[in-house]
Amino acid sequence: MPVLASHRKPRTKVRTTTPAVGLTTAALASVTLLSTQSATAAPAEPKPAVEEVQKKVDALYRQAGAATQEYNRAKAASASQQTKVDTLLSDVAKRTEKINEARRALGSYAAAQYRNGGIGPAATFFLAENPQGYFDQSRLMDRATERQQRSVTEFRTQQASAAKKRAEAVKSLETLTETQATLASSKKDVQTKLTEARGLLSRLTAEEKARLAELERKKEAEAKEKAAKLAARQAAEAKERAEAEEKAREEAAKESGDGSGSGTGTDPGSGTGSGADSGYAAKAEKVLAFARAQIGKPYVWGASGPSSYDCSGLTQAAWREAGVTLPRTTWDQVEVGTRVATSDLKPGDLVFFYDDISHVGIYKGDGMMIHAPKPGANVREESIYYMPIYGSVRPA
Repeated sequence: MPVLASHRKPRTKVRTTTPAVGLTTAALASVTLLSTQSATAAPAEPKPAVEEVQKKVDALYRQAGAATQEYNRAKAASASQQTKVDTLLSDVAKRTEKINEARRALGSYAAAQYRNGGIGPAATFFLAENPQGYFDQSRLMDRATERQQRSVTEFRTQQASAAKKRAEAVKSLETLTETQATLASSKKDVQTKLTEARGLLSRLTAEEKARLAELERKKEAEAKEKAAKLAARQAAEAKERAEAEEKAREEAAKESGDGSGSGTGTDPGSGTGSGADSGYAAKAEKVLAFARAQIGKPYVWGASGPSSYDCSGLTQAAWREAGVTLPRTTWDQVEVGTRVATSDLKPGDLVFFYDDISHVGIYKGDGMMIHAPKPGANVREESIYYMPIYGSVRPA
């Protein structure tokens, strides 16, 4: 029987779309995820305005100035402590040598007694060929015994003294280690602040840098205007004082000429006062001459000359020229001498700035000062109103 041909319609292969659906689903999920991430991601921080950068940089320089003073204080303390430790260690070495000398003396006495065999005085007397010689020797031995006792006492004294000095040296070494740790910490703090300030400035565009320079010029101009007003006020006050003094002298001369006898008490303090003023003026002249000679030298934190300075390093070096020794830091310098009001400033006075007293300059007159400003700047003349004034002192 012939095979019948199949009349079934061939099954059409249905193309599956599952992979496509899966791909589409994954793509949609990715898009959704990216959209979600974009929505939830923190927006990029807007670039700060130049004015804000200026404030931040000024604040960082001020903080670096305070850290510099901390560094200077730790450095001075470290040097002082090192000297103390060296002195103590030298003292301990000398006392140790004295102990050794006392020990050697005691050793020689012990050796002599051993050679004697420990024979008692009665036996020595009966065995002696010459009794008189024994008595003479006995007296010598008594003196020798006294010397032994003194040697023992000296040994114990030197031993106790050396132990005390050794304990002091150990304590001083511990203090030195702590001070050096503070020194290292302050140094790191300064470097961190300065690096951050330089980073902010380096990210400015040329246009922003020009804008920043313009802001600085405006700030300087305003400060100079205030300085000019102070200078005018001081000049007017000086003129009034001179006129009052001249009038007082004329009246005193008139009274003296009238023979009233009241001239003996006229102007009793003028000679002393003017003498004190002239003495201070002479010192201030030396201070300012030195300070002017440093103009143009770079500010370097922690430096005190001769090729570079920080603010308190300059003031310390300048007043040293006038024979006055100032402490190293602004915090200690502000405690020296007599406080004076800004309106009463004289050339040579020290003017301190900011609430943390982290900066100082030397007043030169007319509202101006000479100071070592900040990193990247040189020693220069500037208005005392460029920074907020904390107070002023007259060192001598």
